[in-house]
Amino acid sequence: MTVGEFCNREVVIAGRETTIVEAAKLMRKYHVGDLVVVDRREEMNIPVGIITDRDIVVEIIAGEISLDSACTGDVMSFELATAKEHDGILEALQKMRGLGIRRMPVVNDRGGLEGILAVDDILELLAEELTLLASAATHGQAKEKKLRP
Repeated sequence: MTVGEFCNREVVIAGRETTIVEAAKLMRKYHVGDLVVVDRREEMNIPVGIITDRDIVVEIIAGEISLDSACTGDVMSFELATAKEHDGILEALQKMRGLGIRRMPVVNDRGGLEGILAVDDILELLAEELTLLASAATHGQAKEKKLRP
């Protein structure tokens, strides 16, 4: 399975100039813990950073920085890791684990934002697959019992 087949295509975005209050309101409105910060180029959203709810708490609130004086571009992660749509899930997971990140924007071959891959989404997929596997095993055992004299 590729990242492009599995990633969430509904990504909440913000520009570098989005205020921290606006960013927090977007996270609240869409029930997300992050925003992908983008620049608009050639009619595409190009991811340039990511800001999380934790970034807002640790960097802004705990740092006692005025909410009016900071924008997403000031707080976002600047070394953004991305995955390509055609990358494998395992390859992306290894990259995420190596970098210690839980979310990774997914881009097309031109660098345009296509989706986001989150560890929580992968855990949900694995849980569903393990449930199917477990039910297949139990179903097989039950079938074998019926066939025994």
